[in-house]
Amino acid sequence: MIAKIADRYAMTKQGARDFVKSIFLTVLVNISKMLPVFVLSYALTGIIDALGNGGDVKARLIPSVTGSVIALVVLYVTFLVQYRSLYVTTYAESGKRRIALAELLRHLPLSFFGKRDLSDLTSTMMSDCELLEKAFSHFYPQMIGTYVSTILIAIAMLVYEWRMAVALLWVVPVSVVLVYASRYFQKSHMVKNVEARRTATDALQELLEKVPDIRACNRNEAYLAELDGKLDAAEAVNRRSELVTGSIVTAAQTFLKVGIATTVLAGITLLSGGVISLTVFLMFLIAATRFYDPLGGLFANMAAVFATQVRIERMRVIQNEKQMTGTTAFSPANYDIRFDHVTFSYQDSEDGSETVLKDVSFTARQGEVTALVGPSGGGKSTATKLAARFWDPQEGSVLIGGIDVKTVDPEVLLTDVAIVFQDVVLFADTVMENIRIGKKDATDEEVTEAARLAQCDEFVRKLPEGYNTMIGENGAKLSGGERQRISIARAMLKGAKVILLDEATASLDVENESAVQTALTGLIKDKTVLIIAHRMRTVMNADQIVYLSEGKVQETGTPKELMSRGGLFARMVRLQA
Repeated sequence: MIAKIADRYAMTKQGARDFVKSIFLTVLVNISKMLPVFVLSYALTGIIDALGNGGDVKARLIPSVTGSVIALVVLYVTFLVQYRSLYVTTYAESGKRRIALAELLRHLPLSFFGKRDLSDLTSTMMSDCELLEKAFSHFYPQMIGTYVSTILIAIAMLVYEWRMAVALLWVVPVSVVLVYASRYFQKSHMVKNVEARRTATDALQELLEKVPDIRACNRNEAYLAELDGKLDAAEAVNRRSELVTGSIVTAAQTFLKVGIATTVLAGITLLSGGVISLTVFLMFLIAATRFYDPLGGLFANMAAVFATQVRIERMRVIQNEKQMTGTTAFSPANYDIRFDHVTFSYQDSEDGSETVLKDVSFTARQGEVTALVGPSGGGKSTATKLAARFWDPQEGSVLIGGIDVKTVDPEVLLTDVAIVFQDVVLFADTVMENIRIGKKDATDEEVTEAARLAQCDEFVRKLPEGYNTMIGENGAKLSGGERQRISIARAMLKGAKVILLDEATASLDVENESAVQTALTGLIKDKTVLIIAHRMRTVMNADQIVYLSEGKVQETGTPKELMSRGGLFARMVRLQA
């Protein structure tokens, strides 16, 4: 049962056990709330009997006062235990959920991130987790506990006096059916509400990211008008959702109050007929004022419970994604990279995806530079990402030192891989820390030496605080060439056995490119290097050229061999010349 609860509500097993415990304690709290009713009933019975039979009223009051004190103590203890069990454990579980989700994202293939929107993932990490935290601390235990305690109290009432119990209880199933009958209707509105909010958030994020382009194209008013429309649409959907939910909940809560009227009418009728005593009538009348309160609170939170189901489903979609796993032991005999009949496609589109690599085979040997060249869209960048196991091929294998990378944990594999992509990613931190990402335990001297080799030192020392200068989000305060050189310094610092360079010098001027090429010569000694470049002079000193076009290997050989053949590579060199 614990495993099923954990799966259904996206919890850990310990969280599921704490959840069950919280439900049990909520039942005790709800039952203990009825203790004052029984104490008051006992007191009234004693007083009425004493007045009618001339007994001692004070003698009857002493047990009543004692019972009241005991009831208050029981209430205090049950509330205290429930609070500690419910809130403390729920917040601890929420922390575990966030960490588990972050750990899960680490092991998902990049294809997952290609299908999911950044703002949507951020919403799941922040908003969805926050809503689940609130739901399991305020709504779910109370909901299930209220159902259980209501049934138990109802059974006790039916056994005690079934006619009065029916008059008090008949409104409960009708109200519950009313709320649950509208469940799917409410859920539909909530799904639309989430989608509308996400659309508005996406539009706002896009506007902020594309401000320079929007201004350059003089599209300010058009984009702002479009954003206003999406915000208005999200607000309209939210209003409709709130209206529908509020109307249903209010109707159910109002209908519950009808039970008080029927309890009074039934009690007066049965009392006048001598069927029940005044004490029984008063007890049920008092019970009616307390019995409906947990249910009324439950109905008020049902909309949140239904909304939680939507968020749980969104989280379970992520949890059910296939993870990239593998062995944590990776000790290849060498670091040759071999593509063995590799076929790969980005399977994201509904109408089928185009195959990017088709039966690709080649070997990049350790101690050599293998250059991937060819027209854009030929599959060069995809090949380097397969070597780093950002994706797994549908057919064939990518092997490093004879070991299929699909069998190795991606994080373990990447300890031996340094990557410089064409699209540089930097963090809103100092220059020093951005380079140190390549080797977290590197000393300041090691960082500055890597920066010097990557031709960063000169421009970094001109910054206001040198290596301790904050460079802004994604290096916004630096030029494209400066950002590229920091990325190269990061790779140099890592000192990995496999180097993947995707247009690593594309953003550099001729002078800096020559200097960095000299630095790269020292970096790649005794290492396996895959380099992608469109500038032919960048790859003319490579040990091997692999010409990729339309996802296939068209030519392989040394630059001299391919030039002598006069094929596709030679034609590309002539076009650039």
